[in-house]
Amino acid sequence: MKRVLGIGLSLVLTLGLLSGCGGTKAPAGDSNAGGNAAAVFKIGATGPLTGGAAIYGNAAKQGAQIAVDEINAQGGIQFELKYEDDEHDAEKAVNAYNNLKDWGMQISLGSVTSTPAVATSAETFKDRIFALTPSASAPAVLEGKDNVYQMCFADPNQGSASAQYIVDKKLGTKIAIIYKNDDVYSKGIYNTFVSKAKELNLAIVSTTTFTEDSQTDFSVQLADAKKKGADLIFLPMYYTPASLIFQQAKSMSYSPKYFGVDGMDGILTLENFDVSLAEGVMLLTPFNADATDERTVNFVKKYKDLYKETPNQFAADGYDCVYAYKKALEAAGCTPDMSAADICEKLVKVFPTISFDGLTGEKMTWAATGEVSKSPKGMVIKKGAYVGMD
Repeated sequence: MKRVLGIGLSLVLTLGLLSGCGGTKAPAGDSNAGGNAAAVFKIGATGPLTGGAAIYGNAAKQGAQIAVDEINAQGGIQFELKYEDDEHDAEKAVNAYNNLKDWGMQISLGSVTSTPAVATSAETFKDRIFALTPSASAPAVLEGKDNVYQMCFADPNQGSASAQYIVDKKLGTKIAIIYKNDDVYSKGIYNTFVSKAKELNLAIVSTTTFTEDSQTDFSVQLADAKKKGADLIFLPMYYTPASLIFQQAKSMSYSPKYFGVDGMDGILTLENFDVSLAEGVMLLTPFNADATDERTVNFVKKYKDLYKETPNQFAADGYDCVYAYKKALEAAGCTPDMSAADICEKLVKVFPTISFDGLTGEKMTWAATGEVSKSPKGMVIKKGAYVGMD
C-alpha cells in the first residue's frame, strides 16, 4: 500500500513540475487558441463592428486576423487577437477598452475611427499600453502621447496632400467643400486642405457643412456649390454621407468632379448603393486592391476567399499593423511573458528606428510623435473598381 501511495505522489509531483515549465504554445493559425499569457502576445482593439461605420471596423479586424493567422502558422512569434465593438462611440469605446484590459491585452490596435480613438488613446497612455491604430487619423489621437502610433495618414497630411494633388493634376479650378463640422476626422482634413489651398492659390468658391443629425439632406450644400460654379467638390468624410451627396447631385442634374479621402474607401461595397453614381470619384489612398505585386495579390485572394468581398484600405492597414508589430517586437527583444508596461517602453524606443514594407507602403517609417511616413496613391473609380491615377 505504501508503495502504491509513493508512486501516486511521485506522479503528482512530476505533473506539477511539468505544468510549471511555461505556457502552452498556441496552435499555428489559431489566433484565439488557449494557453496562458506566456505563450502569445495578446493584441486588443476596438472598432465599429455594428452600426453605420461597421464596414471600417470589420475590415480592419478581418485584415488583422489574416495577418495573425499567417504569422501564427509560421511557428515563431504568436499572437492572439481580440476586437470589441465600440459602435463608433467614444464612451462605448472606453468600456470596450476596459474589457480588453481585463482580458489581459498587452499591445493594442487602438480604435478604428478617430472619435473613439481620441478617448481610448488617452487610456492607453495612462495605462502604458502601446497602441498602433490602423486608421484613426485625427492628430488628437497622438498629441501628448509617446506610446500611440498611426498606420494611416494623419488628417493634416490627407488635407494638404489632397490640395497638392488637385493642383498638380489640374483636376479643378473652382472648388467646393462639404465637411462634417461635428467630426474630428472631417474637420481636421478640412482645416489643412484650406490652408494648403490658400498657399497654392486654389480657388475655394463654396464651403458648407453638416452634422450627425443633418446628414440626410444635402440640397442646400449642393445648390450653393452649383450656383457658384464649382467644378470639383472636395469631400473630407466617410462614404455614407458621400453616397447620398452623389445621389442628390444627380437628381438636381449637377455633375461636378468629386475628390475624397480614405474614409471614402468602402463605398463600392455599401449595401444597395448604385456604384455607377461613384463613377469618376477620385481619392487618395495608400492601398490598391488591383495592384499586381505578389504581396497584394495574395492578400486580396485570401480576403476574398474568407469574406467574399474585395478588401479596402482599412483591411490592408489592419494587416500591416500586425506585421509591423511583429517586426518591432522582434527588434525590441520582447517576449510574451513581459508585462504590457515593459513591452510598451521597449516599443516606444524601437518604433522610430524601424523601416517597414507592407501592403500600404514601402519603406514606411515613424516619427517619435507617432506619425507614419509613406506615399499616398491617387485612385479613381471606373466601372465599379479602383484604378490608379499615377
